[in-house]
Amino acid sequence: MTFDWLDIFTTVLGLLYIWLEYKAHIGLWIVGIIMPALDVYLYYNHGLYGDAGMAVYYTLAAVYGYIAWKLGNVKEKAPLKISHTPLKLYLPILVFFLVAWGLTYYVLITWTNSTVPVLDAFTNALSFVGLWALSRKYIEQWFFWIIVDAVCTILYVQKGIPFKAGLYGLYVIIAIFGYFKWQQMMKEEKA
Repeated sequence: MTFDWLDIFTTVLGLLYIWLEYKAHIGLWIVGIIMPALDVYLYYNHGLYGDAGMAVYYTLAAVYGYIAWKLGNVKEKAPLKISHTPLKLYLPILVFFLVAWGLTYYVLITWTNSTVPVLDAFTNALSFVGLWALSRKYIEQWFFWIIVDAVCTILYVQKGIPFKAGLYGLYVIIAIFGYFKWQQMMKEEKA
């Protein structure tokens, strides 16, 4: 197994990203533009075509997230605050996730030689939901990331991307702590 400098560099960026996310700092979106742009190349070269496509989405979604956090709540003319996902969104989120999973799986089995289409499609679909929830500052986004990160850790070990695998294993732990940190920050914002 050879070590890929891009694997190492994007892992370092990933650590910076998760630390900024943990702090709910807008700078996470800047790192969130650079890191996935580099990940497109890394994942594609390791046969993770779904993840390569997802990295394109992450790059574009990070631009959206930055704008959303920068503008804040336009209706109330206030910064976005950490909150719970409204109950009325749960069913649309579930439907979107299932459709995205199915479509991504179809793309992977039809146009790529992916050896892990079910899990690759799963992590991609759930990541769509997680990144959207993060851009709205919904605290439940941490639950999506715990699942995605655990599955990605296994996938990256299997695909020979050890630094990314380690990073995603660390992400699982940080996501657990991140949930509790955001919960505390949410209470402080309400006080």
